[in-house]
Amino acid sequence: MQNIPVNQLDPVQLKAWIKAQALALGFADCVIARPDAQAELPRLEAYLAQGYQADMHFLGENLEKRANPALLVPGTKSIICVRMNYLVDRPAPRHVPDAPNSAIIARYARGRDYHKVMRGRLKTLASLIRDKVGDFESRPFADSAPIFEKSLAESAGMGWTGKHTLLIHKKSGSFFVLGELFSSLELPFDEPATAHCGSCSACIDICPTKAIVEPYVLDAGKCIAYLTIEYKGIIPEDLRRPIGNRVFGCDDCQLICPWNSFAQLTPLDDFAPRHGLDRMSLLELWQWDEATFLACTEGSPLRRTGYQSFKRNIAIGLGNAPYSADIIAQLQQAKTLHDEVVNVHIDWAIQEQLTKSA
Repeated sequence: MQNIPVNQLDPVQLKAWIKAQALALGFADCVIARPDAQAELPRLEAYLAQGYQADMHFLGENLEKRANPALLVPGTKSIICVRMNYLVDRPAPRHVPDAPNSAIIARYARGRDYHKVMRGRLKTLASLIRDKVGDFESRPFADSAPIFEKSLAESAGMGWTGKHTLLIHKKSGSFFVLGELFSSLELPFDEPATAHCGSCSACIDICPTKAIVEPYVLDAGKCIAYLTIEYKGIIPEDLRRPIGNRVFGCDDCQLICPWNSFAQLTPLDDFAPRHGLDRMSLLELWQWDEATFLACTEGSPLRRTGYQSFKRNIAIGLGNAPYSADIIAQLQQAKTLHDEVVNVHIDWAIQEQLTKSA
């Protein structure tokens, strides 16, 4: 295809063409954002002052770059924001399943690592644009840099921030992930959408650990997603029972959200569950040794937590499961195989099981 210099293209038509290419690549939506997130900075600073970031100290770094994307990628004049749906089947509306012997893994993490999927398709989108307009500066991101990605997407109409702090789209719910292509192209910006949470507090009420401390404010130190993925230490004892059988992330605030009655399924095979991770029992997952963990999590988000923390999380799930002599035996046999952090949780789980047996 012979390229047409960008200065000879109508910006509105180019924008429409870029959006069409994005949809053809499997993105669920594409909007063009202004490279300016200054309005988000005071909210982040207030959040950090409350200590709600837990030990994610990186959130307090590179604040100037977060607020001004052109400092992160010089020459940025527009940001192409995209989203990918990741559901492979639609959950029952406003229903959180009760399956205490199952190992619950957040739906986004059951298949291929979305960061890889997102970046690959963003690079393809950049190549398609380059073929059409000639050379231009671009850089893809997928939760991989100091970017207010949710704020940028929201400012361009991708949806609104729900009370659980996730982005919600009126016709697609919230089961999607975000990505950005920073661009030197001068494209017309999209307008923000309106918010539609109203008086609903379902996500706040359902949160097992009460991590949503007020509408639109999440205490990461109580959030099950943070505790089971990012945090590597000993989980506070008062949070272990509320964690239940969630061994990697938590979908409860999304499952209960009425807007996810409109959640869309993904057309991408990448998000299909691997290794039975959508139907694995806690005891089955407990059998994984480190070699099995590494083999079954290659190219998977589960790698992020690491083997020992993964076993820590499963131990908590086993402690919270209905009484089983087999669970106690399996936990006791594993004590010599793990580090001190895991063993603290194994001891707790054994005691929880023994308490139930009485």
